[in-house]
Amino acid sequence: MVLFGADRVAEYAHLFIGRTALLTGPSGRTSSNEPTFDALKRCCDLRLLLAPEHGVRGDKPAGAVFADEVDEDTGLTVRSLYTKESKRLSSDTLALFDTLVYDVADVGCRYYTFLTSLRYCMEDCAAAGKRLVVLDRPNPLGDRVERGLLREEAASFVGGYPIPVCYGLTCGELAVMMNEELGCKCDLHIVPCAGLTRDMTFRDWEHYWVMPSPNIPRYETALLYPGTCLIEGTNCSEGRGTADPFAIIGAPFIKAEAFSRAFNALGCPGVESTPVYFSPTTSKHEGTLCGGIHLHITDETLLQPVALGVKLLDLLRKMYPEDFHFLPPVREDGKPFLSLLAGHRDFEHPDWDAESLLARYRKESEDFRQRKAPYERYPRG
Repeated sequence: MVLFGADRVAEYAHLFIGRTALLTGPSGRTSSNEPTFDALKRCCDLRLLLAPEHGVRGDKPAGAVFADEVDEDTGLTVRSLYTKESKRLSSDTLALFDTLVYDVADVGCRYYTFLTSLRYCMEDCAAAGKRLVVLDRPNPLGDRVERGLLREEAASFVGGYPIPVCYGLTCGELAVMMNEELGCKCDLHIVPCAGLTRDMTFRDWEHYWVMPSPNIPRYETALLYPGTCLIEGTNCSEGRGTADPFAIIGAPFIKAEAFSRAFNALGCPGVESTPVYFSPTTSKHEGTLCGGIHLHITDETLLQPVALGVKLLDLLRKMYPEDFHFLPPVREDGKPFLSLLAGHRDFEHPDWDAESLLARYRKESEDFRQRKAPYERYPRG
């Protein structure tokens, strides 16, 4: 069984100096299902909780900002790092602790805002002379690296560092990479996992799945998410408000049978589709009947989720040129949300070519494998 960093806090208690704050979410639990804040209370002076997107308890919807609050279970003050005004540590918050502990599970995908929160905390702690301790967690996708690097022109809170969508590092390894490459000089410490090798995915951990965010209910969702999350930037439903988010894709204008046949004809490795009709209970097309596809993973070792996402976009624009479109920009800088997710602005050009884009992704992914190698702390199995 793989042990998380949260399982080893007593062993590394010497790292937690002075007043301690914990940045965590609902996935912040030990392998024996104990909340991380309970484990920390026994070995440090835990004073404060910090909440990323979705909140400490996972009760906040995606993208919903929220204010400070008091956690009912622990009685601790919760400072929000997801407000309308700022997503960084304020000087008032920094004054409340000496050590910040980070324990948030992610899915090994660049879109997760937790990663940008980790970067911001590292920069803010470095500037204020505070210690940052990352309780490491395995990457559920293992060592998978897929899709090209984030470009500065498309940087945002859903893409806060120049890494591929699937980057093949644990949160602790990524923290060390960012600290070194950014020159933060943060007083950074990692509490490592035990029993972990690079080739392991979630199936090898011998743990049940704990949702890292509300719309990733199972491991199979996490496998598809790096590709189908791109649908968020379009007028199609990515399956929010259905029984299988990010596996059900559709819109009122899609003819389910025809679209499923066309998708299966693409021969995307490791995945097939069946036609589906659905009415989302929330988000895009709420209460409206949609046609679409339900994706089924046939072989996760062959699955290429990012390539799948690009091919889905390409198929949608070709089959439904009059109805399918990307969502308009919601920010003053005029960048469509799809560009922020993609990490580049190629999709804004009407003549973008899927195969050329995927070829570039492959080259950039191989380059990144070499770049990340010095930061890999776990052996290959």
